[in-house]
Amino acid sequence: MNQFFDYFDSILKVSYYFVYLWTADIFCRKHLEASKKYKHLFLFPCFIAWLLLYIAVMRYSVPYLFYAIFHHLVLIACVILFFRADLEKKILAAAILIMIPTLMGTFCDSFLSCLVLFLLHMVKNISEPFLSAGQMYVIEGISSVTTILILWRMSKYLVPVFYGKTRKWYAALALPLLSIIAVTEVANWGASNGIMVKSGGTMGFYYDQLFSHIQFCILALLCLSAAGFYIFGMERISLEQKKNNQYSLQIAAYKALEKQYRESERLRHDLKNHMNVLLELSEKREWEKLEDYLKTMLNRADLEHGEEVTGNRVIDVLLSQNRKRAEEKDILWKCDVRVPKINSISSFDLCVLFGNILDNAVEACERLQCREPHCTVQPFIDVQANVVKKCFLLEVKNSSDASDCSELKCTGKKSPHGHGIGLLNIRDVVHRYNGVMDMELQDNVFVISVLIPLNIPVHDIKQVI
Repeated sequence: MNQFFDYFDSILKVSYYFVYLWTADIFCRKHLEASKKYKHLFLFPCFIAWLLLYIAVMRYSVPYLFYAIFHHLVLIACVILFFRADLEKKILAAAILIMIPTLMGTFCDSFLSCLVLFLLHMVKNISEPFLSAGQMYVIEGISSVTTILILWRMSKYLVPVFYGKTRKWYAALALPLLSIIAVTEVANWGASNGIMVKSGGTMGFYYDQLFSHIQFCILALLCLSAAGFYIFGMERISLEQKKNNQYSLQIAAYKALEKQYRESERLRHDLKNHMNVLLELSEKREWEKLEDYLKTMLNRADLEHGEEVTGNRVIDVLLSQNRKRAEEKDILWKCDVRVPKINSISSFDLCVLFGNILDNAVEACERLQCREPHCTVQPFIDVQANVVKKCFLLEVKNSSDASDCSELKCTGKKSPHGHGIGLLNIRDVVHRYNGVMDMELQDNVFVISVLIPLNIPVHDIKQVI
């Protein structure tokens, strides 16, 4: 019977580890770049190395601490060898792949052991219950399945962590996680050597087991909480820094637009004088001076209004720039924007709204063109804005290659998370004015709508209608 349980235990552990490595391979492919040379070789070297180590443990009674250290080093080495990314980023990925099974395995094993011991003691009235081999295998099986499911599920939430960060940031995140793993493995080594919380012989072996399992439950739970708060706290800090940096860039862009508008206004103001100079140069047939003078005028300011006359000069310039970008990329441009003179929304916040939305729209059309270069349907951008019933309504439609709105948080940039930051800046402006934002995607057309209430006097009928 013992031999049967030994075989069953081996089959269970080998099956679990193979599925775990398969999940780890998917995790790394999602967050790192697979090496073309070793595209399908991550799974098998790891599995063979672990299998040899497991056989050595079974035959020669290798100490647990040696087994854990060697096993973790092999996994880290395989991630570094078979995937391409910054070294610190690969170490972080390996640390997470080690941390989740280690902590979740410890927590699940201890919690389920506690539960079984408690039921044996209270339901079956066994004064000093012990876990049988069958019960331990059931606990181990449930713990293994739970661990793999959590690792697979957590991969989705860790996507932002692996994009757009510096090498120092990855290192600062990986080192504490490796420290948490070390503390947990030392505790597990103590448990493997029979070290447990004891009552001094006054409460019995049952309570000694119970208290030890509870101790490991608390330790694993605290480590999981600390790791989770640290990972997602660091990500939140990084996201806020990116938002602030992009906000600073938008301020600079807004000032540049204002400067361009002022230059254009000054040039138009002096247009009569300029025309007199040009006429005089023409009459004297000084063509070179005439050409130089015209180039100087064009360089100082953009005289072309285009089709954008919104009521807001800065928005006019912004729309004109994006129209030119669209025309250069063979993107159909439609625009009907009216921005009345209202004090409730600042020109800067309007620039943030229009700028981020239009940037995302142009990028979406460019990605569609790259993915479907021979598509007969021309990508388009349709911009509509006006005041409707005391609210400012902005609606932008554009072609998109995304299959659902969740994909719109990533772009084809080196930092795919950048698109999500643009949406966060849009949401910040909308929330600042107690507005609402809605996004829809249907038939490869993405629609974003922004509705902001205005503090318009009731008697001002012209702006309300």
